[in-house]
Amino acid sequence: MLGLSGGVDSSVALWRLKEQGVDVEALFMKNWTEEDSADYCSSALDLADAQAVCDVLNIPLHQVNFANDYWQRVFEHFLNEYAAGRTPNPDILCNKEIKFNAFLDYAQALGADKIATGHYAQNVWYDERWHLHRAVDSNKDQSYFLYTLNQQQLAHSVFPIGDLTKPLLRQLAEKAALPTFAKKDSTGICFIGERRFKDFLARYLPAKPGLIKTLSGQTLGEHQGLMYYTLGQRQGLGIGGLKSSDEAPWYVAAKDLATNVLTVVQGHDHPALLCANLNATEIHWIAGECPAASKSLTAKIRYRQADQVCSIEDVTAERLSVRFAQSQWAVTPGQSIVFYSDKECLGGGVIV
Repeated sequence: MLGLSGGVDSSVALWRLKEQGVDVEALFMKNWTEEDSADYCSSALDLADAQAVCDVLNIPLHQVNFANDYWQRVFEHFLNEYAAGRTPNPDILCNKEIKFNAFLDYAQALGADKIATGHYAQNVWYDERWHLHRAVDSNKDQSYFLYTLNQQQLAHSVFPIGDLTKPLLRQLAEKAALPTFAKKDSTGICFIGERRFKDFLARYLPAKPGLIKTLSGQTLGEHQGLMYYTLGQRQGLGIGGLKSSDEAPWYVAAKDLATNVLTVVQGHDHPALLCANLNATEIHWIAGECPAASKSLTAKIRYRQADQVCSIEDVTAERLSVRFAQSQWAVTPGQSIVFYSDKECLGGGVIV
């Protein structure tokens, strides 16, 4: 059973499975109950695209609504994290709870042996277990978002496009006459789509304006609510051009929930924006255990970041510390650190 979103990636994944002679059907998941306005990603249009692809390939399309699961397992956590002053990554939790949990269970109930998705990643069996490898296209690799998967989930999952580059994938889509071949890539919150994020968040959490201050305590202005800012943010601060300072841009360095103060510093390389170590919790290893201490490790603290050399220290089942060879910029609580050994994704945790 392939999760078909109505985008070009999952469309080509479906086409490839059929070309390989796999007995495959498709499932369209609707996970947000709100009616989308004309400005936002439309679930109805995505469903129409998914149906059009299935019509071309002569493949059955199932539909399911996981809105309650999404709200309880993903969105409530998303709101709680923002309310606590952190910056969550809903795509990671969405994969863990919906795409490789609720979807997998539903597909198996319909008689499927495995599920497939349009993720750019590779699932490889050797040394008596499943390994999650990066995609061939390093610019599209999504293993970062899949680090919470376990052996049981990987054993029942297929990633048909992990060995393709995006340009080649679009060529294949056009050659196969898939109606989504030129459809633009989706962005925004997983399953919710492209929203005016500030307006969207304000509908669920009360904004609490407060002061913007320097490290020395000088007041520079007023913020519109700590939830709207993340560490390292430059845009939208509204404090440029101060007479008492030079022209260097300001960046968010800290958020203090107790005092409702947003602390900013000037200059991209300010020491307050850099740190060489971090602590993480909610630790998950794809192999089921922490990698050997001798293993050469790199990590990413955000998607699209280049691999950073690091070492893991003070490991427990629930928590670990990480030390980097070079100081990292804007390490952000709520985001995930994901570990790699060469092309293999090992697992990760949530930065605290």
